[in-house]
Amino acid sequence: MDQAESQQGLYRPEFEHDSCGTGFITNINGHKSYQIISDALTMLENMEHRGACGCDPDSGDGAGILIQLPHEFFMEECSDLEISLPEPGEYGVGMIFFPKESALKKACKTIIDNAVEKLGLHTLGYRKINVNSSVIGETARKAEPNVEQIFIQRPHNITNPEDFERKLYILRRYINKTVTENISAATEHFYFTSLSCKTIVYKGQVTTYQLRQYFSDLADPRIASGFAMIHSRFSTNTFPSWKLAQPFRLIAHNGEINTLTGNLNWFYSGLKSYASAYFTNEEMEMLLPVIDNNQSDSACLDNIIEILLHTGRSLPHVMMMLIPEAWDGNEQMDPIKKAFYEFHATLMEPWDGPAAITFTDGKLVGALLDRNGLRPLRFVITNDGRVIAASEAGVLNLDESLVLRKGRLQPGKMLLIDTEKGKIITDDEIKHQIAGQQPYGRWLENYKIQLGELAEPRLAFASLSEASVFRYQQVFGYTREDIDTIIKPMALDGKEPIGSMGTDVPLAILSDKPQHLSSYFKQFFAQVTNPPIDPIRERLVMSLATFIGNNGNLLDEDKMHCHCVVLQHPILKNHQLEKLRSIDTGMFHAKTLQTYYNADGMPGSLEKGIARLCRYAEDSVDDGFEVLILSDRAIDSEHAPIPSLLAVSAVHHHLIRKGRRGSVGLVVETGDTWEVHHFACLLAFGATAINPYLALSTIETLKNNGSLETNLDLKYLQKNYVKSVNDELTKLSEINISRAR
Repeated sequence: MDQAESQQGLYRPEFEHDSCGTGFITNINGHKSYQIISDALTMLENMEHRGACGCDPDSGDGAGILIQLPHEFFMEECSDLEISLPEPGEYGVGMIFFPKESALKKACKTIIDNAVEKLGLHTLGYRKINVNSSVIGETARKAEPNVEQIFIQRPHNITNPEDFERKLYILRRYINKTVTENISAATEHFYFTSLSCKTIVYKGQVTTYQLRQYFSDLADPRIASGFAMIHSRFSTNTFPSWKLAQPFRLIAHNGEINTLTGNLNWFYSGLKSYASAYFTNEEMEMLLPVIDNNQSDSACLDNIIEILLHTGRSLPHVMMMLIPEAWDGNEQMDPIKKAFYEFHATLMEPWDGPAAITFTDGKLVGALLDRNGLRPLRFVITNDGRVIAASEAGVLNLDESLVLRKGRLQPGKMLLIDTEKGKIITDDEIKHQIAGQQPYGRWLENYKIQLGELAEPRLAFASLSEASVFRYQQVFGYTREDIDTIIKPMALDGKEPIGSMGTDVPLAILSDKPQHLSSYFKQFFAQVTNPPIDPIRERLVMSLATFIGNNGNLLDEDKMHCHCVVLQHPILKNHQLEKLRSIDTGMFHAKTLQTYYNADGMPGSLEKGIARLCRYAEDSVDDGFEVLILSDRAIDSEHAPIPSLLAVSAVHHHLIRKGRRGSVGLVVETGDTWEVHHFACLLAFGATAINPYLALSTIETLKNNGSLETNLDLKYLQKNYVKSVNDELTKLSEINISRAR
């Protein structure tokens, strides 16, 4: 049953994750044959155990295959339908899932025909696909769509395949958007598995063994391709679906994108700034918001790869940008490549999580592991000119005398085959080529802002007196236990105190005592399939690097993207915050917003205070400020502080809704943050950097009044506290995410 479209009970569509088997087989020289497709289907069948099924054993979680357009096969099939196909590359083929209800199907076809005409294209005709519904289970059959192909001719004013592919991408996005807006009843079953002049995808809610039986095309020896990419889906704790089967249009993915929610929010945060020379304003309106609702993590990643590919970057460039190697702190990495990764880190959050990804643009075919390397991918190169890659070894029986080389892909590394040039491109070669396309190192040298190099602040807050610290502690809910068992040990020892893993206190939502707002939130990650990582031994793949400023237009490549403040970690001491508050490079400015509300006891006062804060934040972004400092210092008898977590999340999501979040960094000057969970929640809900001024002032007061029995000076005690916070944040970020943001 396809239930991935709506929230039912405890089910949430955004929890869709895949944990699967993937792979590809290719002739290095691009020679097309049916044998490639047959071998790929055999590989898929040999990874049946990597897929899954429900209580109905004949309804799989999904399986599929992506191949090059089989022109000769389509020529013969279409001639029987009186469809005259032009030469290869001069037409595109769309594989469509239609609703079974005739009225809905007719309405969808009307939208398709109108969209084709609107974009100046021409429909050559439709072809109904022969399927064998008897081989699939009852559950899959209940959600089974009607499957058809559409053939679209390339207009004369488009002269190359890349521009035509881009036009087909616009067409598909526009059709999907129009169907979603106008025929809500059809959205569950209407879907383009592919629309391309290069590739086509056969997939469905089937098992691996059912795929070649279900689609009669795949059993026809006339069908041929130079490569084939396969996927067997295991939908982790989620519902199977026809449309969520893989491969998608560019990738097949084994793993989970654990940073998905943050990745999507950051992408949406810059919508207002997105523009490209490759698309008109009208076309951008058709494309945005780019990502369809109610998709799996893999489908969202595929959507992002598509838009980046069609706005001028090569596919390997996009993959390096989205799933980077562990570069921060790697002193052995080539400086040119490291500069590439650092530049793109200012622009795009990495899509992190255990991931083995196979990818293709119709000519290049390759595979990539994420920086942790927690999903296996084995490869074999044969002396008859084939490359076979898959989630495990032995997926295809080979005579050992044919094996030229075999091995496994290393963390962060890429395997790439150019079928047009007939060569295997090594990881070093492709990355050196891409990293050298622009002078990223010079751009960083000229425009990156180091906090330590900033001028001394023009004005700084004086240290809080002991009486003021005590009043602030009362306001923000400090207890003697917090000071003695958390803050003191962190300042003295440079690490968080050891405590019991268990807790018998009531859940915050059930407690009748006042609670810190962060107590209502717990760590959120895909715990089922992700092994723990030691953040000490695996420090190379961990990073707390932080970039404060305007992310710029994701769809182009501009040297000003890296004009931002670079921090090694997100925790700021008081003096560092004052330097940031006073920053003025001529193009880079900061503004402080007070996070308080009228403490008049009237209903709605807090809500009004939050609305005011969001309005001021939006106005500040419109005025060109690159850094907003949300401060709760300015409180008095008539004004109470908005909890910092509430203030940050409100501003963060307000700016996302306005498409402006990517234009600004959010720094929090907070008195209600002292333990690691508080910091983690602030970062998770949108803070770029945090200044725990009251915790640092508390340490100063403890030192001055002799409550800390140590010879360590204040500077070292505060350094210890910041170090302990960062060490614990690293532990949290290591849950197969590896980045704090």
